[in-house]
Amino acid sequence: MAQALPVPPPGFDELSTEEKLSYVSALWDRVIADQDNLPVSDAHRELVRERLALHRANPQAARAWSDARRDIEALLRQRSAR
Repeated sequence: MAQALPVPPPGFDELSTEEKLSYVSALWDRVIADQDNLPVSDAHRELVRERLALHRANPQAARAWSDARRDIEALLRQRSAR
């Protein structure tokens, strides 16, 4: 078993917010590099089964990612314009 590391690691609090985000992003990239070994909870598996069943029951209700992304980006632009 690996040795526990302090949270946050030494020096983390001295980083700028941008540097902290970059650090966390780099850590996450390392974690997901080995996706076959990532644990998936029973709750997440059940949620996937439920959503897949809903999709199979009514595939016409699905939206293309490009359409959903366009709508989300428009909503974000509206919010930032306020």
